[in-house]
Amino acid sequence: MPKYGYLIVEGPHDVEFTYRLLSPFGLERVQFLDNLDKFFHPLVPSKYPPGGDLQKRMSVPLFLKNQTHVIAIHSAIGDSRLVATVEENDALIDLKLLTGVGFLLDSDQAISAIKRYSNIRESLKNTMQFDLASQPGIVSKNSPNIGAFVLPDNHSPGTLENLLLKSAEQIYPTLLAAANNFVSISKDVGIDANELRDFNKPSGENKATVGAMANILRPGKALQVSIQDNKWLKREALHIPEIKAVQNFLKELFEIN
Repeated sequence: MPKYGYLIVEGPHDVEFTYRLLSPFGLERVQFLDNLDKFFHPLVPSKYPPGGDLQKRMSVPLFLKNQTHVIAIHSAIGDSRLVATVEENDALIDLKLLTGVGFLLDSDQAISAIKRYSNIRESLKNTMQFDLASQPGIVSKNSPNIGAFVLPDNHSPGTLENLLLKSAEQIYPTLLAAANNFVSISKDVGIDANELRDFNKPSGENKATVGAMANILRPGKALQVSIQDNKWLKREALHIPEIKAVQNFLKELFEIN
């Protein structure tokens, strides 16, 4: 029997980020249901539209597998549903058979990384009786292993984009400089402040810079497509300490050799 893993992340960018960190270990996408281990079949929605809502996305995890592991990466479609997502699926799969259950979140809100982690920790203990370690980024060895990593580094404010910018400094330095210049001059082009409300959030400029780069690399595509197709998280980028730390967390969580 393979080792099963389940990771809950905030959104589709985080799904592709995680895939890129796991792919060097031979974990590949499962495209067809017939090729998916039956253990995870209950996580595949069988009805449309979800909850009768025609505007709601189908919450289908990205499934990865190799000879030793099958891992589901599930977007909670929002930071407020991280715990709710695993709680809902507790009725569908036997979590005790999992090697690891993990969470990937960020700290771009008005509260610190430690506070965000503490909130997740308390909620999991109250609803699922899962006992996270006292600090983020540490895997609690149990049945299953459990842990949560707060991007970018478990203590600094930020998001996935902080890590992508770290990568860009090495992989796309000239493109990064051009994107920084574009974002800088875009602050004073006479756009109504209401339209810039997302840009003016703490992580707004970083997101805009990464988005500008992604639109050069994959014009008209979403950022997750660029993460999947381009060199943000390939080869030498995986040796950047901040990125390597997330990869090592996943390896320990899912017991990947």
